[in-house]
Amino acid sequence: MEYEKGYVYDLMDKGGPTKVTEPYFKEAVDEMMRARVLCAKANAVLPDDMSYVGYLEELFGRKLDDVRILTPFTCDFGNRVKFGKNVFINHSAILSASGGIEFEDGVMAAPGLRIATINHDMYDRHTTYTYGKVTVGKNAWLGMGCTICPGVTIGRYAVVAAGAVVTKDVPDYAVVGGVPAKVIKMLDSERMKD
Repeated sequence: MEYEKGYVYDLMDKGGPTKVTEPYFKEAVDEMMRARVLCAKANAVLPDDMSYVGYLEELFGRKLDDVRILTPFTCDFGNRVKFGKNVFINHSAILSASGGIEFEDGVMAAPGLRIATINHDMYDRHTTYTYGKVTVGKNAWLGMGCTICPGVTIGRYAVVAAGAVVTKDVPDYAVVGGVPAKVIKMLDSERMKD
């Protein structure tokens, strides 16, 4: 069967499933390899040599003059990540982005961020995948070593505590922590500054 270019991404946008054994999946494999090579090149540059940013710009297909990403950095699908303005991602982030990741304006991420947008089928776990886009709302703050699971939306101005594992949507202005993450308190929206 013939598949149009982008078919695999249409399936990912719908949540899947996709099968690695199908011919359409080659487009995803090619993007994974492209992304891994560009991340390896960026990570091979000394951190005080800003030329590494050029590899990340190629990875994401956009200028990063309003986005700061520190290396080491890993992303498997650069074509599935969108950035707003003034986003900061500290070192050692791992973005498993096949399902799509969107960082809105002003997002801050501490070292060791993990975002997953893909999952294995429980029964056919070697060949079948499902997906869920992750959206991180305006001015959200993701703490050190936190994990965001597929399909989660982090609300505007929300704070995810260090080490939290977020399995469900986080409301605007909420502070969440724990495994699985739960709301600890709500921030005063009147005190927030853009």
